[in-house]
Order: sequence, then C-alpha cells, then structure tokens
Amino acid sequence: MVHLIAINEKNFELEVLKATLPVLVDFWADWCPPCRALGPILEEIAEENAGRLKVVKVNVQKFSALSSQYGVLNIPTMILFKNGEEVQRIVGNKPKRKLLQELEPHL
Repeated sequence: MVHLIAINEKNFELEVLKATLPVLVDFWADWCPPCRALGPILEEIAEENAGRLKVVKVNVQKFSALSSQYGVLNIPTMILFKNGEEVQRIVGNKPKRKLLQELEPHL
C-alpha cells in the first residue's frame, strides 16, 4: 500500500505547486469519520495511478493556514492541482468510481 505524503506550509510549494504530475491534495482531520473512510480509497487511487497522479494529505488542524489559503470550509475537501493551478475541487466523501470520473479528464 502507498503511504500518502503529509504536506505542510514548508513543502506545499515543492510537492504540489511545482510538481510535474497532477496533484490531488486531501484536506482532512483525524477526528473526521468521512475523512478516515476516504483514506484507503485515496491510497488505492494513488497506487493505481502512480506515474499519472500524486496524492498528498494536509491535516487542517495542524496546518490551518493552508486550508484557509485555499478556502477549505468543509472536510474532506480534495483539490486537484495541475501545473500549480487548481483545476478541480471535490467536497465530501465519494465512492472511488465517482472520484476517478471527476479526476480522469485532468490526468
């Protein structure tokens, strides 16, 4: 199983904005049941799309400045970045099939 990279204010620019692959950023928290349920789905997506998509996680409790900067009001929120720009925003826990349908046009 793939372990998703934990992102903070220090590595966000390098890992997300300057990444050569599209990057799906999962804004989440430990206390959020839908976030915890989504974790294994995102790991599967990351593993199955290695080389096409990078998936990372931002803990909104620890790194609230990033969630504020990107207007994350509800969790889980996933933002897909491509070439340093937001191209897709997905709010809430969704089935893997639905997530892939929303991500595929950008991969």
